[in-house]
Amino acid sequence: MSRVFERHDHHACADAAMARADRLAAEQSLRLTPVRRRVLEILLEQHRAMGAYDVLERLAAEGLGKQPPVAYRALDFLVEHGLAHRIQRLNAFTACVGRHDDGEAPAFLICRSCQKVAEMDAASLRGDLTGRAAEAGFAVERATIEALGLCARCAQDEAGAA
Repeated sequence: MSRVFERHDHHACADAAMARADRLAAEQSLRLTPVRRRVLEILLEQHRAMGAYDVLERLAAEGLGKQPPVAYRALDFLVEHGLAHRIQRLNAFTACVGRHDDGEAPAFLICRSCQKVAEMDAASLRGDLTGRAAEAGFAVERATIEALGLCARCAQDEAGAA
């Protein structure tokens, strides 16, 4: 389980994700262009999902492009190669900081207050869903699991405000 909602050395997880991106690029002969690399770095700055236009705004401020296709192409590349995830519920993107050796997407825990997103292994959830769906005569081809709620810090803040 991701440590997003706990105190941790964020630089270490960002550095590990960038090292993973570099390894993947070398192994698969992928072009991690300066724009793609910068988009991944932007996503890794915080464990929050960002909209494409938020990313584009940052790129434009840094002189790396100001047209929407610039951000969307880089984000699509990162998602396609498992370096980022698209969070459907938020219509946003987050950097991949977990290991998903099975090639399947993780489940996402999304704090509705601070917008942090944590990855969670979803193999058992997916297996349970697939089994129950089969009992109903349905074959699951793809499932995205996104849970919306409150992280411990935000729940504590809300309880203190009440």
